[in-house]
Amino acid sequence: MPSPSFVLRLGALALVLGLAACASAPSTAPRTGAAEPAAGRAPADPLRIVEADLATLSARMAGGDLSSARLTEAYLDRIAALDDAGPRLNAVIELNPDALGEARALDAERKGGQVRGPLHGIPVLLKDNIDALPMANSAGSLALAEHRPRRDAPLVAALRAAGAVILGKTNLSEWANFRSPRSTSGWSARGGQTRNPYALDRSACGSSSGTGAAIAASLAAVGVGTETDGSILCPSAMNGLVGFKPSVGLVSRAGIIPISSSQDSAGPMARSVADAAQLLNVLAAAEAGGDRAAQAAAGKRTPDYVAALDADALRGARLGLLRDSGVRSHPDQDAALQRALQRMREAGATVVEVRMPTQGKWDGPEFEVLLYEFKDGLQRYLRDSDAPIKTLDELIAFNRAQAEREMPFFGQELFEQAAKKGPLTEPAYRKAAARARQLAGTQGIDALVKKHRLDALIAPATTPAFMADPVNGDAFGGASWGAAAVAGYPSLTVPMGEAQGLPVGLAFMGPRWSDARLLSLGYAFEQATGARRAPRYPVSVNP
Repeated sequence: MPSPSFVLRLGALALVLGLAACASAPSTAPRTGAAEPAAGRAPADPLRIVEADLATLSARMAGGDLSSARLTEAYLDRIAALDDAGPRLNAVIELNPDALGEARALDAERKGGQVRGPLHGIPVLLKDNIDALPMANSAGSLALAEHRPRRDAPLVAALRAAGAVILGKTNLSEWANFRSPRSTSGWSARGGQTRNPYALDRSACGSSSGTGAAIAASLAAVGVGTETDGSILCPSAMNGLVGFKPSVGLVSRAGIIPISSSQDSAGPMARSVADAAQLLNVLAAAEAGGDRAAQAAAGKRTPDYVAALDADALRGARLGLLRDSGVRSHPDQDAALQRALQRMREAGATVVEVRMPTQGKWDGPEFEVLLYEFKDGLQRYLRDSDAPIKTLDELIAFNRAQAEREMPFFGQELFEQAAKKGPLTEPAYRKAAARARQLAGTQGIDALVKKHRLDALIAPATTPAFMADPVNGDAFGGASWGAAAVAGYPSLTVPMGEAQGLPVGLAFMGPRWSDARLLSLGYAFEQATGARRAPRYPVSVNP
């Protein structure tokens, strides 16, 4: 769940971190030897599903113009054409063999007069670290390639109850980018390298890379990602999507392969803010399932995040522009930011420049916290889900034995450091956890919001997509979401333009439980700018 920004911080602590074939699960063998991608035209779209939003698809099903089964078949065809052939996005790691059956059952319910809600019959993709039957949950690792969890994660159960079709699982940065400080975003031993649909030689960013590339390419209506530090925001920004990381605890983390109990969150990735809010309505309604943070969030959830959206939300809003956010400058992105600021001012917002007083000071404590929490949480998950391996030491040994397939490009230094940590009762852990929250939250975001009377902080989310490079790793150019990630506060990215054809996003961050307010501000910004453009799948941005 950490992004490349977090991985870089760990390294130096200087910058931060055919239908029949489609209907069965693909091989779990690694795809690192896959053929080179080819640019080309996107496949035909006779059902008009490309870029279609949830409201349109739902209305068409209600009107009889479309069925869930036909919609699911169309997405499966599109996955075959774009993910398995042509550009070879490598975004989908496994398909749900029951997807068409689920869709037909939901069509029968609709025909009988039962409609569960706005997601009834809508295909959804899930990141491959979320328990969803009957598929494997592997975190991209060969060690868990055949791991079939005992039950659906609560958020998956909530999606099914809301009428969603679970289409499949998406590729990710293996172990959610928490194996090595030299990891390559979007690569896993099980799934190979995910490619960015805006330029196939560019990174889709991590760790929710597969979800980002898939939803950008309209391989499903919406998708679910997870984040510890930027792994929803980064792939969303670099794939031209809306990505929302909720306040920690708003969405249950039970049944998700963890990194950090204090920072992890699942969240929506979509092509519009309204779709992200609609998906969040369902995710936030999931049962806690033993997640203490989710239990503590009772009473903090907004009843309807879609109803809370306001196209006029920027009027009278005070936004703090983070000029020292740590994102490397790029001329095209700087120009897009200036246009975005002008549009927000025209919409009635006041923008003031602010500086984070504790910028980057939380890096060291965060690293210590994640090492402790990863070992504790991972071993708990492996045990409770009856995984084929039970301890971090066993996982390290597996990777060593399978080094040719598991570690052809980078090692497992973070695993080895985490394995040396003790229990969460150790004073070193407790001190680091308190310090990280204080620096990022109380003395960071909270202090800025109070001092300048702000509704939210804004900044470029990150740079345009960097080259995918398994040899040297990620050439990451910084990110603005670090404080929100460490504090467990909400963050949102919305497309704000392009740089040489590559998407760039604007990040919105706010205090804990300001989720609905951030989504509304992002919605108003989206309506004022309309900056998202669909991908065209070129091999490179070079002519």
